[in-house]
Amino acid sequence: MHQKSYDGSNTLYVVPTPIGNMEDITIRAINILKDSDIIFSEDTRETGILLKYYDINGAKLISSHKFNENNNLEKVIDFLKEGKKVSLVSDRGTPGISDPGYSLIREVIAKRFNVVCLPGATAFVPAMVMSGFSTDRFLFYGFLNSKSGKQKKELESLKNITFPIIFYESPHRLTGTLNNIKEIFGNIKIAIAREISKKFEEIIRGNIEDVINEISNIKGEIVIIVEKSEEVKNFDMLSIKEHVKLYMEDGLKTNEAIKKVAKERNVPKGEIYNEYHKK
Repeated sequence: MHQKSYDGSNTLYVVPTPIGNMEDITIRAINILKDSDIIFSEDTRETGILLKYYDINGAKLISSHKFNENNNLEKVIDFLKEGKKVSLVSDRGTPGISDPGYSLIREVIAKRFNVVCLPGATAFVPAMVMSGFSTDRFLFYGFLNSKSGKQKKELESLKNITFPIIFYESPHRLTGTLNNIKEIFGNIKIAIAREISKKFEEIIRGNIEDVINEISNIKGEIVIIVEKSEEVKNFDMLSIKEHVKLYMEDGLKTNEAIKKVAKERNVPKGEIYNEYHKK
């Protein structure tokens, strides 16, 4: 299907909404919502607050979340056939990005209607930029499996990625997830961004072991960025002796190099010492 987005065809508008600060919304998004006849909403109460804030009161709100989205497929097509102006929003951010919306979008495309997604708020972009890690390329992964065993398998499959990886996580699972990342990736550098664009926005950067020790009762929407790089991958390909010698060539004394290698590989210093001095 060849879509010409602005050819006058009936269209589903995917509208990003603020992830924190209520002013993080485009003028165009406000105008689209004002002109909408129907708004499919992940949580009509949350959307109602936003619409009230911007004095938008002409649209009919229809609940469309992950548990009932498939029930709305015929509805959205019927509205578009009737020539209604239809929009889709999630609680915060862009629908379809770790939020409901995929099924509706897919159905609209399948029935040969247009889908137009407005640019706007999504948590992982500012989190990635504020991490201080390279943004030349990165992988947005979203939520890992909530079960520890399956989560570790997912992380193992990502072990050889050589650019930053972005995860979403909930506060009550954060420590467990960080411990699993440390177990699989080692004491790697990470950044945690929480409550982006809100009053209590916070960025925590450092080696994962230090970050785990620092966080306590953390709350809010959380983004984890893991700094994966070619350098990290190459360490896995080095023997312990080669790894230690690499730092000694940089000017470190033997004990200093052993200590650094132990920290990066997340193994006891004595183990590195014994392996290095083994004949």
